[in-house]
Amino acid sequence: MTYLVPNETIALIEARAPQARKDRKLSVEVVDALKACGFFKMFLPKRWGGLEARPQEFFREQIRIAEADMSHAWAGGIVAIHAFQIAIMDERAQAAVYQDDPNTLVSSSYNPVSAKAEQVDGGCMVSGRWGWSSGSEHCSWALLGGIVPGEGYRTFLIPRTQYAIEDTWDVMGLQATGSHDIVIDTPIFVPDYMSHKRDDGFHCRHEQSNALYDLSWAQGFVRVVNTPAIGALRKALRLFIESRSGGFSTTTDMTKFAADVEIQERVAKVKNIISELESVLFGNFDKMEAAQWQPTLDERIFYRYQASLVIPKCIEGIDLLFDSAGGRSVFNGSAMMNLWHDIHIARCHVANNPTPFARNLGSTQLGTENTDVFI
Repeated sequence: MTYLVPNETIALIEARAPQARKDRKLSVEVVDALKACGFFKMFLPKRWGGLEARPQEFFREQIRIAEADMSHAWAGGIVAIHAFQIAIMDERAQAAVYQDDPNTLVSSSYNPVSAKAEQVDGGCMVSGRWGWSSGSEHCSWALLGGIVPGEGYRTFLIPRTQYAIEDTWDVMGLQATGSHDIVIDTPIFVPDYMSHKRDDGFHCRHEQSNALYDLSWAQGFVRVVNTPAIGALRKALRLFIESRSGGFSTTTDMTKFAADVEIQERVAKVKNIISELESVLFGNFDKMEAAQWQPTLDERIFYRYQASLVIPKCIEGIDLLFDSAGGRSVFNGSAMMNLWHDIHIARCHVANNPTPFARNLGSTQLGTENTDVFI
């Protein structure tokens, strides 16, 4: 299989990952390398210099990046998926971001907890604070969520010159994502054409000619914040099998290790978890493509629930490995400890909590109305 991201870039990501974790931000060299190979342009329309790649191709690349470092896959994937959302916004918004540079990067924070949006003539006055803006230090725009009184939820596309980035990302895992806070203290004017109504996203309204954009962009976004864990778990399993010293134990006899029935079972279970998650991920997108990127509402609800199960299943997998990885795994900085932290902290993202999506799936199957418009 041919991949977009060169093996040399994958190796660079792995080499720069330890320092990026210490710096609490993505490596500049890696970001530049991902720009050069076109990773950030995979969902960008061709008219702006993009690739209009299939989601299946994108997520294969994200998993490969995550096998080198989950933080780079997490933040890089989130930044890349924004090209899809902007592609279904007003053409003036697309031009403002991509007309001069198809590799323009955009971060986001969709949680409107402390945001204010007041509707005025021609747009909205926006202010507030937004958290978890992954990769924000490398971006020159941000997509920020807000509730417009009397109307509902919108995403506002705002240039870097109009917001501040506050260094708040002091965490136990995914350190290199640099998911700092975005702050706008004094209200700024955002024209209507630089915003995106959630209802338009739900109904897949756009003016692109490629049927790919008929797909709800939420089906892509909810996957970028859990698919990296699949790559991280793949790496953990590989290290668990290959390592005879250092990261896990300095005394392990691999012949005894391989003959241990409990270890055999743990390896088999984790291998199966990875296979199941990848099968569902790519199988669902294959089905959506076969439906001309227009799955039914019931299918969208089901796919959304399945996406929310990725992190819990990856947590199950990494716990199976960590429990038997040896005493040295508990030391800060060990490979297995880092992977354990990265996968576990991903569960804190609201998109990776299965409970509300299970309730919506179950209730709609029993005849009630759908309550989730981000599917």
